Amino acid sequence: MNANLKRLSLPCLRWSVGLVVLWQSWLTFHGTLGKLHAPGHPTALAHVRLVLSGTEMAAAVLFLLPVSAAIGGYGLLVIFALAIAIHTLHGDASGLETLVVYGAAVLASLAYRDES
Repeated sequence: MNANLKRLSLPCLRWSVGLVVLWQSWLTFHGTLGKLHAPGHPTALAHVRLVLSGTEMAAAVLFLLPVSAAIGGYGLLVIFALAIAIHTLHGDASGLETLVVYGAAVLASLAYRDES
């Protein structure tokens, strides 16, 4: 494999995943703010969604910073696992494949972070 391509591939993957997760978390957080005052069960879910997306944004920022990439990466893996569990418990399979791919990309970035 081309040495330059090999050297750039993991940082590119880390930045791509980190920025996409940050953006998607922001969209979820911002979209949920309007649902806080609805009565009943959706309000409880809105609070959970706010906490998860807010924590996910913080973890994504940590993941993007080289000094804290490991902390942010492990945080993202935990958040993705929680999100998968919540989706599964609610019988909602939409978006699970995306979470799995994000998790695999974060795991690859963590596994090879010393080589990039």
